[in-house]
Amino acid sequence: MTSSFGRRRLLYGAGAAAAATTLAACGLGGEDGGPDSGRSRLRAAFSAGGSQETLDPHTVPLFIDQARAKALYDSVLTYKDDMSVQGRLAESWESDRSGTRWHIHLREARFHDGRPVTAADVLWNYCRIADPATVAVSQQLFAAVDFEASRAQGRDLTLVLKDPDFEFPTALGAPGTEIVPAGTTDFTRPIGSGPFRYGSFRPGGNALFTAWRDHWSGGPHMDELEFVPVNDERARLGALLSGQVHYAHDLSGASAAQVTRRKGVSLLQTRLSTMQAILLRLNRAPFDDHRLVEAFTLGLDRKALVEVALSGRGTPGNDLFGMGLHGYPDSLPPRQRDVDRARALLKEAGAEGLAVPLETSDADPSWRNASSLIADQLSDIGLKVTPHTRSAGTYFGEIKTKGVAAQSRTATLPVITHLRSRLVTGASDNLTGYRSKPFDRLIAQATGTRDDAVRLELLARAQRLAREDDGQLVWAFSDWIVGHADSVGGLRAAPPNSCDWARFDRARLS
Repeated sequence: MTSSFGRRRLLYGAGAAAAATTLAACGLGGEDGGPDSGRSRLRAAFSAGGSQETLDPHTVPLFIDQARAKALYDSVLTYKDDMSVQGRLAESWESDRSGTRWHIHLREARFHDGRPVTAADVLWNYCRIADPATVAVSQQLFAAVDFEASRAQGRDLTLVLKDPDFEFPTALGAPGTEIVPAGTTDFTRPIGSGPFRYGSFRPGGNALFTAWRDHWSGGPHMDELEFVPVNDERARLGALLSGQVHYAHDLSGASAAQVTRRKGVSLLQTRLSTMQAILLRLNRAPFDDHRLVEAFTLGLDRKALVEVALSGRGTPGNDLFGMGLHGYPDSLPPRQRDVDRARALLKEAGAEGLAVPLETSDADPSWRNASSLIADQLSDIGLKVTPHTRSAGTYFGEIKTKGVAAQSRTATLPVITHLRSRLVTGASDNLTGYRSKPFDRLIAQATGTRDDAVRLELLARAQRLAREDDGQLVWAFSDWIVGHADSVGGLRAAPPNSCDWARFDRARLS
């Protein structure tokens, strides 16, 4: 541990207290009727996106967007903790033997204005998501649907695919696939079929939703749900400890330690929930030279990063997404640090003493400390890494076009979704520029294979291939940490993007 890191940890606790004071001065309590109105209201603090926020469920990239969408709307399928699918609006789903025709039968459900949720509504939503003009977060997952050939009647939907795809149900549970009434274009007072109804919302500000008792699942156990935007992680901790909110999302390991020392508050902590990675741009100098990619890889001390940057609340990564999930190849040996080999590679490439900027931000509470430690570790092999801090609000958009090395994180998703959206040639979120025809062929062959065991072996071969040269250096899987007041019951630890993550309709206030 460096002396600079030690000072940063000491300042951390003081920052939390100061942030809580600032939050209180802004008057978070009691607005819009507030908790004093006699109605039970759960207040949940999330990091937010500012004035560009919307309640359009198809264009929601942030966790607060997804949590609000989960409250207002329903999706057809959703994910279990291991990212396998389970029904939500769908009672059943199955394909024909070709894997090109998927039949979905919907449960009986209604929108908040009383209209039934129909297969025609669902088909219209998927067509809107697939339209590039919508700029939907899940657009790529529906690009292979033949909407001219697909059919909807009553509560029965048939989706026709251009190619066989036995992994297609994962698309129906993906973030950003919630269902709104067909033809919806105005989301200022949206109508959904979720367990909460719209109350009020201001982009970048609070959102207030009210319980909908007629929801097919029976409805929430509280009267109101309020989302409170608090971007600073220390301020979220402070708001929880001071009793201003009942729920504080996405806390760091250091904050978790503070929660465990206080009475009246508790943690929900889920292992292996978030991939922490450095993304190297393979199509730009200096990382168009594979020797530098390998040197960077061998220079990382992953155990030290977990112990220091994550305060021990994580697991060393092995340069692949999805540890612990269905489809992850478990038999790979752990990546070992090798300083001598890394130094030799740099010397061979004529890159000793090379300066490398590392893009980072406060988008993840662990990155500042992790970036400093990575710079220290790589100085041992002869690289001069300098963290370059960008705004958290624009970070993920900026690193798509800027920089050569960047911190990144990915929450839990089905393994196949990650492989198709991040590593296939030309995929929209392929930020490393990885291009491999053998990898692409294995992915296409796997998704078109009906036999589960054969499909998993093909996916394992594809992942072993990518691990060696895809530029995605997975240094850890951090635990997902949420703090909550002990007065809140009915919640459980669950990975982000799963059905039970941010399930406020099941929460109870005492």
